[in-house]
Amino acid sequence: MRIYLFIAAIAGGVTYLITPLIRHIAIEIGAVGEVRARDVHTIPTPRLGGLGMLIGFTVSMLFASRIPFIQGLFAQSQQAWVILAGAVMISLLGMADDLWDLDWMLKLAGQLLISVFVAWGGLQIISLPLGSLVTASPSLSMAITAFLVVASINAVNFVDGLDGLSSGIVAIGGIAFAIYSYIIARNSPSYASMATLIDIAMVGMCVGFLLHNWHPAKLFMGDSGSMLLGYLITCASIVMTGRLDPASIHASIYLPVFMPILLPILVLFLPILDMCLAIVRRLRKGQSPMHPDRMHLHHRMLRIGHSVQGAVLILWGWAALIAFGSIMTLFFKAQHVLIGFLIAAVVLTVATMHPYLKHRIPEILEEDAADASRHAALRSSKYGKK
Repeated sequence: MRIYLFIAAIAGGVTYLITPLIRHIAIEIGAVGEVRARDVHTIPTPRLGGLGMLIGFTVSMLFASRIPFIQGLFAQSQQAWVILAGAVMISLLGMADDLWDLDWMLKLAGQLLISVFVAWGGLQIISLPLGSLVTASPSLSMAITAFLVVASINAVNFVDGLDGLSSGIVAIGGIAFAIYSYIIARNSPSYASMATLIDIAMVGMCVGFLLHNWHPAKLFMGDSGSMLLGYLITCASIVMTGRLDPASIHASIYLPVFMPILLPILVLFLPILDMCLAIVRRLRKGQSPMHPDRMHLHHRMLRIGHSVQGAVLILWGWAALIAFGSIMTLFFKAQHVLIGFLIAAVVLTVATMHPYLKHRIPEILEEDAADASRHAALRSSKYGKK
């Protein structure tokens, strides 16, 4: 565990130290986000923060490849290098969008090509939970893998609307992933786990960037960062659960907790929910699924009266509840976890609705008092006539 914490510290430290330089470069080359109608920020802010995150992740992975405890993961296969190459490509695609505002179809095509590349390079879901674990055909494995990667990339991109929101949600999911993958790795001859390594490095770079991105943010991660986060957290989940051996006796133990297809959805529940709602909302209006608007979950939080920091913290709370709710079933009885889940959900619901209720309840009371006054006046005038 200490090795993983060291890797996280490297990723976080490098990201934190390099981000001010990236901010300076973004200003110099004009990568500054103008204030748009759907934006929350009120002053132009530099983008390209994802480049600093990529550098932090890359340096931590290179360090890991030289550590005896972990270096076997890099020697056994090319999977780590394929994932790293995909991370570079997805960040470059995001940087291009940050600089030149690519057409959404072109960006989606690029995401799909990169996803197919990493699937072809060995990152695949090779077993499916169809009653029992069933080995999928190579073409089906690549298709499912590419779909999950692209969906997660866009889910995180959709939710990246408030300072610190997406980096915090992904860090929370990464911690949950790391705990689960570490538990699985302890049942193998070596505790080394590629999934845990990716998760820990990703959490470290998120924390390092968050120190610059907390409201009011000095720098935005841009698409180069949000797409990178969606890509990495899905790669880690596929590495962790996508290669369960159908003949393994351990499959019956781990599969009920996190099925390969449901795992990214559980941890990225809020971003995926936000993306699905946005797509349905825009299609019903006859708009493109990628048409921007101010109806995302974080926009609704601000509209009912939350501050930026308050909205982010509450959404982090919901993400943590969903992510760790499943993890807790590994340590506690299911009924106890359910009770704790419900109590936490009630608390978060009250916190979520508090600003709305705080203003709405007095308004309702005033409306009721006004209605009572009108009824009293009507009755008085009626009796006066008689």
